[in-house]
Amino acid sequence: MSATGHVLALNTGSSSLKYGLYRVDGDRCEALLTGQTDGPADADPLAGIVDALSKQSLPSPDAIGHRIVHGGPRVRKHARIDEAMMTHLDEARAFAPLHVPPAVDMVKRCKERFPDLPQVACFDTAFHASMPLVAKTLPLPADLREGGIERYGFHGLSYESIVRQLGDGIPSRVVIAHLGNGASLCAVRDGRSVDTTMGLTPTGGIVMGTRPGDLDPGVLLYLMRERGYDAERLEKLVDREAGLKGLSGGTSDMRKLHAMDNEASKLAQDVFVHVARKQIAAMVASLGGIDLLVFTGGIGENDAVTRDAILAGLQWIGDVPSRVMVTEEDEQIARHTWHLTPT
Repeated sequence: MSATGHVLALNTGSSSLKYGLYRVDGDRCEALLTGQTDGPADADPLAGIVDALSKQSLPSPDAIGHRIVHGGPRVRKHARIDEAMMTHLDEARAFAPLHVPPAVDMVKRCKERFPDLPQVACFDTAFHASMPLVAKTLPLPADLREGGIERYGFHGLSYESIVRQLGDGIPSRVVIAHLGNGASLCAVRDGRSVDTTMGLTPTGGIVMGTRPGDLDPGVLLYLMRERGYDAERLEKLVDREAGLKGLSGGTSDMRKLHAMDNEASKLAQDVFVHVARKQIAAMVASLGGIDLLVFTGGIGENDAVTRDAILAGLQWIGDVPSRVMVTEEDEQIARHTWHLTPT
């Protein structure tokens, strides 16, 4: 691998694509172009990205890195994408059906447009591979656990980026709150994940924009038995209709909720704050104390009202130092991709 290269980092969502072209030199990463595309699923966002690179006379990428939310039970490290990896990614669709399929489709599109470029999969689950058995184990029979049902954890690239930014001076016990449309918390001891809120899928944990977070499984059984919900209907409920959107009766955008003045919007905000406080306390318990609380993600970085409300309910812990830090997921993708790209 040469010292310097240009990496196209792709962060594929269910209905949008964040992208960036980065010049990577060792561990340094410089953004040359960043953007986001939104549009119909049948559009080709790569064409727009290539056009943008050309118009700004930017270099073509030497490699492409993808954020992949879930690699399934057999892939827990960032890795080059080859045929064997594509098989693993296809299997991982079942673990995160909202996130993995569009990302896999993007890998295939890139292969068609850039057939000679190496591609790398950067997994949100990788950072949490260090969790101890007691934290990753779900209370289920052995035959189910042996089939890969465990707590995986997500937002790993975001947590990696915070740990990297904190550097050698990182305190021993850090709780990181990645709060956004997707939201989770992570307990970090000496730079390594030891507990987190999301579980087998990115649906669990704290309240999110359209996802409920932790939910009594009896609720789902009730809906199946009494309301006739099948797996597809349940999936739609927990991925797209719950969380802030379900509580407010229409919006998952915290900024809009702040601007609204009705009982439903207030309830949505209060529930979000209440659950975040409880789960921060749970992460503190896993660490045996706390030296620093970091807020990141769209809400964590930009919403002082919500941050202050969360902190106000944690005063019983004592004087907890807190920081707001910008997540650098896409830069992490670029670094990992270049480090895994051969000469």
